[in-house]
Amino acid sequence: MALRWSWAAPRIALVPALAITLVGFAGSIGWTIFQSFTQSRRFPEYAIDPARWLSQYERLFANDTWWTALQNLLVLAIGSALAIVFGFILAALVEREKFGEGVFRTILLYPLAVSLIVTGLVWRWIFNPSLGVEAFLRANGFPDASFNWLAAPETAMYGIILASIWHGLGFYMALMLAGLKSINTEIWSAARLDGVGVMRLYVEIIVPMMKFTFLTCAILLSLGVVKAYDIVVAMTNGGPGTSTWTPAYFAINAYSTRSNIGFASAAAVIMLLITLAIFLPLVVITAWQARRSEAVRG
Repeated sequence: MALRWSWAAPRIALVPALAITLVGFAGSIGWTIFQSFTQSRRFPEYAIDPARWLSQYERLFANDTWWTALQNLLVLAIGSALAIVFGFILAALVEREKFGEGVFRTILLYPLAVSLIVTGLVWRWIFNPSLGVEAFLRANGFPDASFNWLAAPETAMYGIILASIWHGLGFYMALMLAGLKSINTEIWSAARLDGVGVMRLYVEIIVPMMKFTFLTCAILLSLGVVKAYDIVVAMTNGGPGTSTWTPAYFAINAYSTRSNIGFASAAAVIMLLITLAIFLPLVVITAWQARRSEAVRG
């Protein structure tokens, strides 16, 4: 049977994209994993010493700064999760405000149009004691006001979290708003007729119905947190000291400052494993929930 062009054409069109994906994505991952087992420094090496093939990982987990970066990753993940919570609250408020929905949605989505570098710089000015909130408060009768979080190791990470929440809040609000609009209006009407309170309605009915939306937000948030780098550079450049280092910042610093490809590759591989440990369970749960919902409807 002759090969039909209508069948072959779309597959041929996908070949360049598939080749770029294999070489640029899968290939770079494989190359990074391989380099993590070598003693590569400024330039890559392609010989693995059997007696020292895990030396980069041993150095990595013996490094106190790496453990600080992992702790900051956990703090950033927990803090940034508030963007999902606040995004849902804002979506619920905007969804109930029929007349001003478009205006509020536009205003709250505006931070998403700003890059993380610009976001970091803006919040750095806000935390600046000479230019930002602290200067404003002191000029208006609060001489003891202090809002210089980025200067103290104990609070610098919270400043980054605050900026991250501000940047991503509108995005998660938009996702939640789409989820709320997908809910059948009869459910709202039935709840009102039954006298169900607003809080109980959201907690017991609406939130469970939006589990796929919450899982999607969690997946996107986890990917953004693991690769957090640009906002750290813009706000603190890792300081004070190493108090705001993240795994991504650590890996890039190991390559750019220490000129150690093997060490940076080992950090990148651990980042990949962290991403898989977070991402894969969420994807599996999402797929399982989808099949379960289809089985119930069927």
